[in-house]
Amino acid sequence: MRRSTAWFVFGAVTLLLSVLFVWPLGKVVAGGFWVDGHFTWRYLLGVFENPIYVEGLFNSLKIALGTTALAMVVALPLAWIANQFEFRGKAAFSALVLVPMILPPFVGAIGFQQMFGAYGMVNALCGFGARDWLGGGQYAGVVLLQTLALYPILYLNAVAALANVDPAMEEAAANLGCTRLRRFFRITLPLMAPGLFAGGTLIFIWSFTELGTPLIMNYTRCASVQIYDSLKEIGSNPFPYALVTVMLVASTGLYALSRGLFGGHAYAMQSKASTQSRARKLTGLRALLAALPFATVTGLALLPHLGVVLTSFAEPGSWYQSVLPGTWTGQNYIEALGHDMTVSSIRNSLMFSSIAVGFDIVVGIAIAFVVVRSTIRVRGLLDALSMVPLAVPGLVMAFGFLAISSGLSNWKAMADVDWWPRLVDVRTNPTLFLVLAYSVRRLPYMVRSAVAGLQQTSGTFEEAAWNLGASPATTLRRITLPLILANLIAGTLLTFAFSMLEVSDSLMLAQQADYMPITKAIFELFQLLGTGKYVAAALGVWAMAFLTATLVGSSLLLGKKLGAVFRV
Repeated sequence: MRRSTAWFVFGAVTLLLSVLFVWPLGKVVAGGFWVDGHFTWRYLLGVFENPIYVEGLFNSLKIALGTTALAMVVALPLAWIANQFEFRGKAAFSALVLVPMILPPFVGAIGFQQMFGAYGMVNALCGFGARDWLGGGQYAGVVLLQTLALYPILYLNAVAALANVDPAMEEAAANLGCTRLRRFFRITLPLMAPGLFAGGTLIFIWSFTELGTPLIMNYTRCASVQIYDSLKEIGSNPFPYALVTVMLVASTGLYALSRGLFGGHAYAMQSKASTQSRARKLTGLRALLAALPFATVTGLALLPHLGVVLTSFAEPGSWYQSVLPGTWTGQNYIEALGHDMTVSSIRNSLMFSSIAVGFDIVVGIAIAFVVVRSTIRVRGLLDALSMVPLAVPGLVMAFGFLAISSGLSNWKAMADVDWWPRLVDVRTNPTLFLVLAYSVRRLPYMVRSAVAGLQQTSGTFEEAAWNLGASPATTLRRITLPLILANLIAGTLLTFAFSMLEVSDSLMLAQQADYMPITKAIFELFQLLGTGKYVAAALGVWAMAFLTATLVGSSLLLGKKLGAVFRV
């Protein structure tokens, strides 16, 4: 890539991210510090003086720490077993690890409550009476559900890190008499630390700011729910801004720590001195013992999905204090696709996500070319900037866009123009800001997929085309894009699927029924009395099937590179 072109792309993308990313974050920070035309620390300090806000932040921190720690306990042994041993069914179990990602945690909470609630399946099966295993929607239930949904991210990072550990280092330690356990803690684990920290950082940020799961589980005393409940005060109360600022600082601070400690190159290692596979082949009982942790974790992770599926087939009111629904029906699925709210929500999600994907394809390819094919010194900075949206919670971004919308809709110069409120006021039409939120939040997926494709493709083909007189546009269309098409398709699938099932942005920005995406429709249906929960579960199953097909396709196209998509 020509230096002039690379610099142009760098400038254009930086300007774009400044408008779509820095501006909403700046509005959040300004709302907490700049009040009535004056700078003040009053409201930020007030957050830590208010016992309700302090309790909310503390509970959110507990959720994040608990989820990250439990995910580490689950994912690390699985990754080590997958790296150390070969056994029958290993490929299938490794694929099943991704199963929890086919359902947003807040949808899984519907099935989780049905199975482990006071009058759910477990109590009916074991005869425990009305014992609430979820603690009435308290801490343990939220942490467990989020762990089962998010541990694959840490697993993918850990597997990638272990794959880059040079076997020769462990062999040398073994020859010096070091035990297997000592080798793991003294050699393997320190070399894996960047990968574990990268995956752990992402899980911490996501669980720290998760909105949907606490809402469904009725765990209201956490910061994310407090922010959601304060949306009506966004134009008059600075405290929600200050609270969001605290969450923003905590999330980006952890991200900066990750980048600072490991330089953003979590897996950059010297060439391996030994290329011989170190995986030992297991048979018989040893193979079964190696497969048992995978089977156990996968079985536990599938429980929320099973609960959602069973709820979707249950006749409303028929699954109460029983192991299985008393009456089965397929009417919930018919109603899920025929309900006024769901039909429009599917149409809205398809439209919002399609526009966001188109935007991300163009911007993602441009960024990838600068990162991989250029020699400008700031290409690493551009790569880092493109990944920052992974570190900034959707909750914070959505709040920032709400603040922008509030300011623009009250802009005196355009107040009397009829089309202006329909464009910028989320209370009237949230389309613009939902598309922008989806685009910014999922841009890293496209960037990482395109970067992986370009890294696997030699630039000599492009140079040969240029030497033969082909223009850069022709070279891109005829040479480069066909060579990285599989990666682009995988990135497109991931971007589209996760945009379709985006939770925080959808819950906060979509305030009118006519513009609700799928996730907001599921949430609204869940709150309806009567058939609401069952129709919501059926719609969740439709979403589950969609995301399953997406992840399977992406995994086949990207292979082991899929883990790079979920890496800060």
